[in-house]
Amino acid sequence: MEKSISRVISEFAVNLKYEDLPKKVINEVKRYLYDSIGCAFGAYKTKDVNIIRDIYKKMGGKPEATVIAFGEKIPAVNATLVNSLMIRSLDFNDIYWKEDPSHPSDIIPAALSVAELVGASMKDVIVAMVLAYEFEQRLCLFAKPGVRERKWHHATLTQFVSPIVAGKILGLTIDQMVNAIGISGSHNHTIGCPTAGKLTMMKNTVDPMAAQSGVFASLMAQKGYTGTEKVFEGKEGFMDCFGGWDSKEETLKPVMMKGREGESEWSWDLNALIKDLGKSWKILECSMKAFPTEALTHTHISATLDVVKNNDIKYDEIESVTLTTIARACDILFDPHKYCPESRETADHSLPYCIAAAIVDRKITTQSFHEGKMKDQRIWEVIDKIKGEASIEFENMFPAKQPSKVVIRTKDGKEFSKYLEYPKGDPREPMTIEDLENKFNGLSDHTLSKKQQQEIKEMIFNCDMLDARYFMSKLVAKKSSKKKESLVIKKVKNARNKKRIGRKTRK
Repeated sequence: MEKSISRVISEFAVNLKYEDLPKKVINEVKRYLYDSIGCAFGAYKTKDVNIIRDIYKKMGGKPEATVIAFGEKIPAVNATLVNSLMIRSLDFNDIYWKEDPSHPSDIIPAALSVAELVGASMKDVIVAMVLAYEFEQRLCLFAKPGVRERKWHHATLTQFVSPIVAGKILGLTIDQMVNAIGISGSHNHTIGCPTAGKLTMMKNTVDPMAAQSGVFASLMAQKGYTGTEKVFEGKEGFMDCFGGWDSKEETLKPVMMKGREGESEWSWDLNALIKDLGKSWKILECSMKAFPTEALTHTHISATLDVVKNNDIKYDEIESVTLTTIARACDILFDPHKYCPESRETADHSLPYCIAAAIVDRKITTQSFHEGKMKDQRIWEVIDKIKGEASIEFENMFPAKQPSKVVIRTKDGKEFSKYLEYPKGDPREPMTIEDLENKFNGLSDHTLSKKQQQEIKEMIFNCDMLDARYFMSKLVAKKSSKKKESLVIKKVKNARNKKRIGRKTRK
C-alpha cells in the first residue's frame, strides 16, 4: 500500500474543516448531540455511573472537564469515561448496525472533554463528532464478517476512532494522529463476552473505556509518544490477527473460518473504510433509538405493541407469542439467561423480557428495567410463552432491513400477526424533533427543570456559536428541592431545640 491506512485516515481528519460540512450534516450532529445528552441525564442515578464517578471523586485531580448533570470538574481523561458511560448506560443512545453494530455517540465525550480542556469551540466539537460517526460506521463495514461474528466486541472498533476524535480537538499533526491511532489500537481489543449470556455492568462500559483510552493516546501522541503506524495492515496488526489478510504482501487473503453463526469466508473491505472520504457522510445513515433496549429488539417491540394495542389483547389472554427474526438475534436475545434476567443489563438485551413487558404495560421505557418492575409477576406469566424462530430469509435481508414477524395466539384460538422491516428511528423513519424532545424531557424530568430543558435544547441547536466550556457549564442538574426542604426542616428543628433548651435552663 502506498500509504498506511492510519495515515489516509489521519490526513482526512486533520484537514477536515467546519466549512466543509453540509448544513444537513451539521443539523444531524446537533440532533445526535441532543439525543445523547438526554441519555446522559437519564443515567444520573444509575448504579454503574455512580460507582465510577465515586472512584474518580476520591482520586481527585486537576479540574479540567465537567461531568454531565453532576457538574463537578475532574481530569479530562476521567470525565470522558464517566460521560461516555452516562450516554451508554441505559442502552438508549444511537445505533448503527451493518457487518458490526456500534454506538458512535459513545465517542462524543472524547470530543467534549478535550474541547473543555483546551478551550475549543463547539464548531470544533461538531467536526470531531462528524469524524466519530464517519469512521466508527465505516469500521462497521470493514470486517467481512464483522468482528462481532468473530466473537469480539465492537469496542474493538472504537479504539481506533476515539484517538482521531480527541486528536482533532487537540490539533494534532498528521504524524501525531497516526501515532495516536497506533497507541490506542494496540491494546483495546475487546472480547465478546460483555454482551453474551448473563450480562453485567461491563456490557455498557467496555466501549466508554475504549473512548477514554483514545483521549489518553492522543495526549501521549501530542507529547511525542510513538505508536504503530501499520496497526491495521502490518505484521501481527488488526487485520493479520483477525484473519483474512496477508500482512507480508499487504493483500486480501480470504479464509474459511467458523464464527458465532457458522462457517464463512473471512476477509476485509478496504474501500468501505477509506474510499471516497468526504463525498458522503455516514452520520446521515445512523439510527436513533425509540426504546432503551438492544437494537435488534426494536422492530419486534414495535410490531408487538401494534398487535396488542390494535386488538386490545390483555396479557392473561395470551396462549403463545412467536417472533420470527434473524439468526443472530436468536443467538443474542433468546439464550437461556434471557428468560431469567437478574439485572437491567440482561433484561434490556432479553427479547422475551422486552416483549413480555411490552405486552403487560403496552409500552417500553427506562422504567421497564427498574428492579421493582423486573419482579412484576405478570411479566413472568407471559415470558415463557414467548419463543423465537430464526429465518434464513430474514437473515438474507439483514442489515439492509431488520425484519420482524410477530404472531400472537390467544386462549380463545384467535391469531394476530404483524410484519415490519425496520423500527422507528431508522433513517427511513427518522425520529422527529418532537420525538426527540419528548425523549429528552422524559429522560431528564427528574434532573432538569422545564426551563432548563428548553434552554439546553436551544443551546444545542445553536451550539456552533458557543465555546465548549460555556456549553458544558450549562449541562448541570437542577438543585434538588428535597434537599432544600430537608435543610429548611433541619433549621426549624435546630431553632425548636434551642427554644426547648432555653426553657429548661430558665426552669
